[in-house]
Amino acid sequence: MTESQEPEDSSSAGIPLCVDLDGTLIRSDLLYEALARLSRGAFFPLIRVPFWLLKGKAGFKREVASRTALEPSSLPYEERLIEFLRGEKSRGRRLVLVTASDVLWAKQVAAHLGLFDEVMGSDGSVNLAGETKARALVERFGDRGFDYAGNGPADLPVWKQARRSITVNAPAAIENGLRQDGGLVESFAKPPMTAKTLVEAIRMRQWVKNLLVFVPIITAHRLEDPGVLAAGALAFAAVSLCASGVYLLNDLLDLDADRKHPKKHRRPIASGSLPIPWAAVLSFVLMAAGFAISLSLPVDTAKLIAIYLVATTAYSLSLKRRVLLDVFTLSFLYTLRVLLGGAATGLLLSPWFLAFSVFTFLSLAFSKRASELVRLKRSEAAGAHGRAYFSWDHLAVQTCGITSAYMAAIVLALYLQSDTVRRFYASPAWLWLLMPVFLYWISRIWVLVNRGEMDEDPVLFATRDRVTYLTALLGAAVLVLATYGPFNLPGVQP
Repeated sequence: MTESQEPEDSSSAGIPLCVDLDGTLIRSDLLYEALARLSRGAFFPLIRVPFWLLKGKAGFKREVASRTALEPSSLPYEERLIEFLRGEKSRGRRLVLVTASDVLWAKQVAAHLGLFDEVMGSDGSVNLAGETKARALVERFGDRGFDYAGNGPADLPVWKQARRSITVNAPAAIENGLRQDGGLVESFAKPPMTAKTLVEAIRMRQWVKNLLVFVPIITAHRLEDPGVLAAGALAFAAVSLCASGVYLLNDLLDLDADRKHPKKHRRPIASGSLPIPWAAVLSFVLMAAGFAISLSLPVDTAKLIAIYLVATTAYSLSLKRRVLLDVFTLSFLYTLRVLLGGAATGLLLSPWFLAFSVFTFLSLAFSKRASELVRLKRSEAAGAHGRAYFSWDHLAVQTCGITSAYMAAIVLALYLQSDTVRRFYASPAWLWLLMPVFLYWISRIWVLVNRGEMDEDPVLFATRDRVTYLTALLGAAVLVLATYGPFNLPGVQP
């Protein structure tokens, strides 16, 4: 349970400062982090979890700790507390890391920080939490012979035996109670959970991708049909909620990779702003709510939502780390959104338009991966953490993506001369102007990818790109001419 490295009372004040780990030194919980990592890479250990629980809390933690690699450098540390501890250490204060987490993990954290003189933790037989932790500290340092930094209700018995108290991210009621008792000497208030944090966690900005469910309504010229629009809106809500639930699941399974990413390390789960248990519950609730909404639509909608959930979960668990399978899965998920809109509204897509969608989305999926590889190449990194690509793969990925883009243009040309197009447009020859508009837009995407000037997600990039809006306006003008134009494009066979 205890690892001692120096004689007792070696600090200048003679009173050691004991520091909790989970929720105090880090803005997370090592057990939940380990279970998330275990879920990502090993199915068979997971089915043994109920049997591990039979060994008690301490035994359960030891089983998980012995099977899960901890990366102390990537943990979301509470920097305010660490700065305070450095100051205490510089004044000769003895620092003790004391935690309910397994001591195997605690030692790794202590070795990484280089601040603590002693480590105490659960050892597989004793769960060092609450009253047990309080008794252990009294036996080690005496009643009122230590100060203690903690974060929650489980620390109340320890604070009761401590000389002085320090709170970190503690509830206001606990902080006020300790202050009234006169033992509180330092407090690090918990940043409030804001709506912005939740919006970022569920990645609401990504919902713009789900507007693809309205594509069948647009191509069928049914924008003025309230019933069709209502069905499209419900499909949008269903896939958006499911997508947000899967995003949370993905972030839970990809903690280490996100924390090493230059931008993703600020995500709420990776940074510790959103607790892992909250994220897990919210993920399930969102996916369940999305599927429930799909049940109010035609039966094929629920089937496609189920396929979407299975595909996105498989992507998060495994496919995102498989060369090419990750890109093809992303392309499939984009196309699935279009199919979902058709199923919800009863508006079927032509095979030509479906093929155009597949090639276009495949090109965009390749561009997402290529932009990441270009960034890696410029940073002289060999590979992306959590991915199966190397920086020198960027030429192959770009070639595949550009080829897919021009295949989409060929399919668009074939689609424009189909009977489906002639049925919906009075002057269909104008639609051939969509060819240069599309080719310009998709070619520019790839030029920007090669320059490293595009975000890793092309769809989000498009929503912020002025040129994309201009090309969209040109495309809309072409559609208006084709729909209402009194004559066809001169020199083109209608």
